[in-house]
Amino acid sequence: MTTSTEPSTSSCTTTSSCTTTSPSSSCTPSPGPRPLVLCGPSGAGKSTLVRRLMEEHRQSFGFSVSHTTRAPREGEVDGVAYNFVTKVAMKEAVGRGEFIEHATFAGNMYGTSAAAVATVRDQGLICLLDIDVQGVQSIKATDIQANYVFITPPSLEVLRSRLAGRGTETEESLARRLEAAVGDMAFGEAGANFDTVIVNEELEIAYSAFLAFVREKYPGLG
Repeated sequence: MTTSTEPSTSSCTTTSSCTTTSPSSSCTPSPGPRPLVLCGPSGAGKSTLVRRLMEEHRQSFGFSVSHTTRAPREGEVDGVAYNFVTKVAMKEAVGRGEFIEHATFAGNMYGTSAAAVATVRDQGLICLLDIDVQGVQSIKATDIQANYVFITPPSLEVLRSRLAGRGTETEESLARRLEAAVGDMAFGEAGANFDTVIVNEELEIAYSAFLAFVREKYPGLG
Protein backbone atom coordinates (compact mmCIF):
# COMPACT_ATOMS: atom_id res chain seq x y z
CA MET A 1 0.00 0.00 0.00
CA THR A 2 1.20 3.45 -0.71
CA THR A 3 0.09 6.91 0.05
CA SER A 4 2.53 8.68 -2.21
CA THR A 5 3.25 8.58 -5.92
CA GLU A 6 4.68 5.25 -7.04
CA PRO A 7 7.51 4.73 -9.56
CA SER A 8 6.26 5.23 -13.10
CA THR A 9 7.38 1.81 -14.28
CA SER A 10 6.89 -1.70 -13.01
CA SER A 11 7.76 -5.18 -14.13
CA CYS A 12 4.52 -6.63 -12.82
CA THR A 13 0.93 -5.56 -12.49
CA THR A 14 -2.34 -7.02 -11.32
CA THR A 15 -5.73 -6.45 -12.81
CA SER A 16 -7.85 -3.63 -11.44
CA SER A 17 -10.78 -5.88 -10.61
CA CYS A 18 -9.59 -6.55 -7.07
CA THR A 19 -9.59 -10.29 -7.54
CA THR A 20 -7.01 -13.00 -7.06
CA THR A 21 -6.74 -16.26 -8.92
CA SER A 22 -7.32 -18.29 -5.78
CA PRO A 23 -8.72 -16.20 -2.97
CA SER A 24 -8.05 -17.41 0.54
CA SER A 25 -8.47 -16.00 3.97
CA SER A 26 -4.78 -16.49 4.78
CA CYS A 27 -3.58 -14.46 1.78
CA THR A 28 -0.18 -16.14 1.84
CA PRO A 29 1.72 -15.48 -1.41
CA SER A 30 3.59 -18.34 -3.03
CA PRO A 31 7.18 -19.14 -1.99
CA GLY A 32 10.01 -17.20 -3.57
CA PRO A 33 12.64 -14.64 -2.61
CA ARG A 34 11.83 -12.64 0.49
CA PRO A 35 9.95 -9.44 -0.38
CA LEU A 36 11.77 -6.14 0.15
CA VAL A 37 9.51 -3.79 2.11
CA LEU A 38 10.09 -0.04 2.08
CA CYS A 39 8.31 2.26 4.47
CA GLY A 40 8.57 5.91 5.40
CA PRO A 41 6.56 9.12 5.43
CA SER A 42 5.34 10.63 2.19
CA GLY A 43 8.15 12.82 0.88
CA ALA A 44 10.98 10.78 2.42
CA GLY A 45 12.19 9.73 -1.02
CA LYS A 46 11.15 6.07 -1.17
CA SER A 47 9.92 6.29 -4.74
CA THR A 48 13.18 7.85 -5.94
CA LEU A 49 15.25 5.11 -4.34
CA VAL A 50 13.00 2.36 -5.67
CA ARG A 51 12.99 3.84 -9.17
CA ARG A 52 16.78 3.89 -9.26
CA LEU A 53 17.04 0.35 -7.92
CA MET A 54 14.61 -0.84 -10.57
CA GLU A 55 16.53 0.95 -13.33
CA GLU A 56 19.81 -0.69 -12.30
CA HIS A 57 18.51 -4.15 -11.35
CA ARG A 58 15.27 -4.63 -13.26
CA GLN A 59 16.16 -8.26 -13.95
CA SER A 60 16.07 -9.03 -10.22
CA PHE A 61 13.06 -7.07 -8.93
CA GLY A 62 9.36 -6.80 -9.59
CA PHE A 63 7.23 -4.00 -8.18
CA SER A 64 3.98 -4.91 -6.46
CA VAL A 65 1.34 -2.49 -7.72
CA SER A 66 -1.01 -1.44 -4.93
CA HIS A 67 -4.76 -0.92 -5.15
CA THR A 68 -6.40 2.36 -4.21
CA THR A 69 -9.84 3.89 -4.29
CA ARG A 70 -8.58 7.44 -4.83
CA ALA A 71 -8.89 9.10 -8.22
CA PRO A 72 -5.88 8.98 -10.55
CA ARG A 73 -3.67 12.05 -10.61
CA GLU A 74 -2.55 13.62 -13.87
CA GLY A 75 -0.17 11.28 -15.66
CA GLU A 76 -0.94 8.22 -13.54
CA VAL A 77 -1.70 5.06 -15.50
CA ASP A 78 -4.00 2.37 -14.17
CA GLY A 79 -2.05 -0.80 -13.43
CA VAL A 80 1.26 1.07 -13.28
CA ALA A 81 1.00 3.78 -10.64
CA TYR A 82 -1.83 1.95 -8.87
CA ASN A 83 -4.69 -0.36 -9.65
CA PHE A 84 -7.55 2.14 -9.38
CA VAL A 85 -10.77 0.57 -8.11
CA THR A 86 -14.04 1.60 -6.52
CA LYS A 87 -14.58 1.50 -2.77
CA VAL A 88 -17.30 -1.09 -3.22
CA ALA A 89 -15.02 -3.41 -5.19
CA MET A 90 -12.15 -3.01 -2.76
CA LYS A 91 -14.25 -3.52 0.34
CA GLU A 92 -15.65 -6.70 -1.17
CA ALA A 93 -12.13 -7.93 -2.01
CA VAL A 94 -10.93 -7.15 1.51
CA GLY A 95 -13.92 -9.06 2.88
CA ARG A 96 -12.91 -12.07 0.77
CA GLY A 97 -9.44 -11.97 2.32
CA GLU A 98 -7.65 -11.04 -0.89
CA PHE A 99 -5.31 -8.44 0.64
CA ILE A 100 -2.22 -9.06 2.76
CA GLU A 101 -2.47 -5.48 4.03
CA HIS A 102 -4.79 -2.52 3.63
CA ALA A 103 -5.49 0.79 5.31
CA THR A 104 -7.36 4.05 4.86
CA PHE A 105 -5.73 7.46 4.46
CA ALA A 106 -7.59 10.72 3.88
CA GLY A 107 -10.78 8.79 3.19
CA ASN A 108 -9.22 6.59 0.51
CA MET A 109 -8.40 2.90 0.79
CA TYR A 110 -4.99 1.51 -0.13
CA GLY A 111 -3.82 -2.08 -0.10
CA THR A 112 -1.56 -4.83 -1.42
CA SER A 113 -3.23 -7.92 -2.81
CA ALA A 114 -1.83 -11.41 -2.38
CA ALA A 115 -2.05 -11.78 -6.17
CA ALA A 116 0.24 -8.80 -6.74
CA VAL A 117 2.95 -10.29 -4.56
CA ALA A 118 2.48 -13.82 -5.92
CA THR A 119 2.80 -12.57 -9.50
CA VAL A 120 6.29 -11.27 -8.77
CA ARG A 121 7.50 -14.17 -6.62
CA ASP A 122 6.24 -16.76 -9.09
CA GLN A 123 8.70 -15.26 -11.60
CA GLY A 124 11.56 -15.77 -9.16
CA LEU A 125 11.86 -12.01 -8.69
CA ILE A 126 12.31 -10.07 -5.48
CA CYS A 127 9.00 -8.34 -4.78
CA LEU A 128 9.28 -4.65 -3.88
CA LEU A 129 6.59 -3.29 -1.57
CA ASP A 130 6.25 0.44 -0.83
CA ILE A 131 3.79 0.56 2.07
CA ASP A 132 2.96 2.59 5.16
CA VAL A 133 3.30 1.77 8.85
CA GLN A 134 -0.12 0.11 9.01
CA GLY A 135 0.89 -2.09 6.10
CA VAL A 136 4.14 -3.10 7.78
CA GLN A 137 2.26 -4.04 10.94
CA SER A 138 -0.22 -6.07 8.91
CA ILE A 139 2.47 -7.99 7.02
CA LYS A 140 4.40 -8.69 10.22
CA ALA A 141 1.23 -10.33 11.53
CA THR A 142 1.29 -12.84 8.63
CA ASP A 143 3.75 -15.66 7.97
CA ILE A 144 5.42 -13.69 5.18
CA GLN A 145 9.16 -13.33 5.81
CA ALA A 146 10.43 -10.03 4.45
CA ASN A 147 13.32 -7.60 4.68
CA TYR A 148 12.23 -4.23 6.06
CA VAL A 149 13.74 -0.81 5.25
CA PHE A 150 12.61 2.49 6.74
CA ILE A 151 13.41 5.67 4.81
CA THR A 152 13.28 8.87 6.84
CA PRO A 153 13.95 12.54 6.11
CA PRO A 154 16.60 14.31 8.22
CA SER A 155 13.90 16.44 9.87
CA LEU A 156 10.26 17.45 9.72
CA GLU A 157 11.33 20.85 8.39
CA VAL A 158 13.05 19.23 5.42
CA LEU A 159 10.02 17.00 4.88
CA ARG A 160 7.71 20.01 4.89
CA SER A 161 9.87 21.70 2.28
CA ARG A 162 9.86 18.63 0.04
CA LEU A 163 6.11 18.15 0.25
CA ALA A 164 5.40 21.83 -0.37
CA GLY A 165 7.78 21.76 -3.32
CA ARG A 166 5.68 19.15 -5.09
CA GLY A 167 3.00 21.72 -5.70
CA THR A 168 0.29 19.09 -5.21
CA GLU A 169 -0.55 19.67 -1.55
CA THR A 170 -3.08 22.04 -0.03
CA GLU A 171 -2.41 23.53 3.40
CA GLU A 172 -4.84 21.00 4.83
CA SER A 173 -3.32 17.98 3.11
CA LEU A 174 0.20 19.15 3.95
CA ALA A 175 -0.68 19.43 7.63
CA ARG A 176 -2.29 15.98 7.51
CA ARG A 177 0.78 14.40 5.94
CA LEU A 178 3.13 16.05 8.43
CA GLU A 179 0.99 14.89 11.33
CA ALA A 180 1.11 11.34 9.98
CA ALA A 181 4.86 11.64 9.46
CA VAL A 182 5.45 12.27 13.16
CA GLY A 183 3.93 8.91 14.05
CA ASP A 184 5.60 7.15 11.12
CA MET A 185 9.04 8.41 12.08
CA ALA A 186 8.56 7.43 15.71
CA PHE A 187 7.59 3.90 14.65
CA GLY A 188 10.43 3.66 12.15
CA GLU A 189 13.10 4.67 14.60
CA ALA A 190 11.83 2.64 17.56
CA GLY A 191 13.23 -0.73 18.54
CA ALA A 192 13.55 -3.46 15.94
CA ASN A 193 10.61 -2.61 13.70
CA PHE A 194 12.94 -2.45 10.68
CA ASP A 195 16.12 -4.19 9.62
CA THR A 196 17.69 -0.85 8.72
CA VAL A 197 16.82 2.85 8.91
CA ILE A 198 18.20 5.13 6.19
CA VAL A 199 18.22 8.90 6.57
CA ASN A 200 17.65 10.40 3.13
CA GLU A 201 19.40 13.75 3.39
CA GLU A 202 21.74 13.39 0.42
CA LEU A 203 20.35 11.13 -2.31
CA GLU A 204 23.65 9.55 -3.34
CA ILE A 205 24.58 8.68 0.25
CA ALA A 206 21.11 7.32 0.97
CA TYR A 207 21.09 5.23 -2.19
CA SER A 208 24.53 3.81 -1.44
CA ALA A 209 23.34 2.72 2.02
CA PHE A 210 20.15 1.29 0.53
CA LEU A 211 22.01 -0.66 -2.16
CA ALA A 212 24.52 -2.00 0.37
CA PHE A 213 21.67 -3.35 2.49
CA VAL A 214 19.99 -4.91 -0.55
CA ARG A 215 23.20 -6.61 -1.64
CA GLU A 216 23.72 -7.94 1.87
CA LYS A 217 20.24 -9.47 1.98
CA TYR A 218 20.26 -10.69 -1.63
CA PRO A 219 23.84 -11.92 -2.31
CA GLY A 220 22.96 -13.04 -5.83
CA LEU A 221 22.25 -9.47 -6.92
CA GLY A 222 24.60 -8.26 -9.63
